[in-house]
Amino acid sequence: MVHLVFCLRRLPHLSREEFQRYWREHHAPLVKSYAGVLGIRRYIQAHTIDAALAEGIAAARQAPDPFDGVAEIWFDLQELSARLATPEAAQAGLALLEDERRFIDLPRSPIFFAEDRVVVGGDGH
Repeated sequence: MVHLVFCLRRLPHLSREEFQRYWREHHAPLVKSYAGVLGIRRYIQAHTIDAALAEGIAAARQAPDPFDGVAEIWFDLQELSARLATPEAAQAGLALLEDERRFIDLPRSPIFFAEDRVVVGGDGH
């Protein structure tokens, strides 16, 4: 199992609140509607919150501004490859991309596939 990690930055004309509301109320149901076609096993939205503690941690590391959120979508890699070859999946991918252009600053939002390596938790340690 792999997951797609999408580190999101909002379009400049949107506030973080507007961005997160659109993502949660409009984009999430769209992703859910295509879950079967794309073979999505799990979809999580991590919404960035404003927290003084996070600012201090970031400042100590000279970190760039935080992302507005992170999406994680889990797939079976072989199944995903097969599904992406179908016209239905191509249509779903295009619909998702068109919607993402409405609220995500795509050139500033890294996206990649990853595998988890559990270090703490999940295995009782």
